[in-house]
Amino acid sequence: MRQIIFDLDGTLVDSLPGIAWSVDAALRSCGMAPADRDLAPLIGPPVRDILATVSGATDAALLDRLERGFRASYDSEGWRRTACHAGVHEMLRRLSASGERLWLVTNKPRLATDRILRELKLAGFFRETVCRDSRMPVFACKAEMLRDLVQRRGMDREECLMVGDTAEDAHAAEAAGIACVIVPHGYGAPALPPGCRRIEGWQELQEMRSEVTV
Repeated sequence: MRQIIFDLDGTLVDSLPGIAWSVDAALRSCGMAPADRDLAPLIGPPVRDILATVSGATDAALLDRLERGFRASYDSEGWRRTACHAGVHEMLRRLSASGERLWLVTNKPRLATDRILRELKLAGFFRETVCRDSRMPVFACKAEMLRDLVQRRGMDREECLMVGDTAEDAHAAEAAGIACVIVPHGYGAPALPPGCRRIEGWQELQEMRSEVTV
């Protein structure tokens, strides 16, 4: 386990308050009532999917308007409501000091991602951050992002570990042919594919590294 690839939302940071705030702003901008449901199970996939679920909209033009409303809100103020999960900085410092190469793969667009990483002092830990819009045309899904990173960087898949919090992360890792663990504090992964397991917390992640290298 030399290449550790982290998800962002739910895994390293709690972005739910900012996303929920900006989802409501987007709904209001289109004359709709604020969301009346818990958004936590929806976090992970692209925000357009979240907006479609909470609004019930299927019309592409309306979804475009909702997405523009969300971006205007989130890119200006919503992202500021993001906070690190407990123990993240210490865990990343320990892994970096022990020689692991750390990477970040997120569905967030580059603009908001870079602002959050700088604000929370996370940017310096990662050799590369891959976002949906890190290339044009944009990546279709997280699995595609993972496969691209692993292939482009010439990583040995047996040395790679995806650390995430949702079923999307687990299935993306499976599609990329790498191992995966799911953290306990994220937005939820009710069913996991073979080769993916839940861990108790950051200490277990660090112990896994020790077991491999001893």
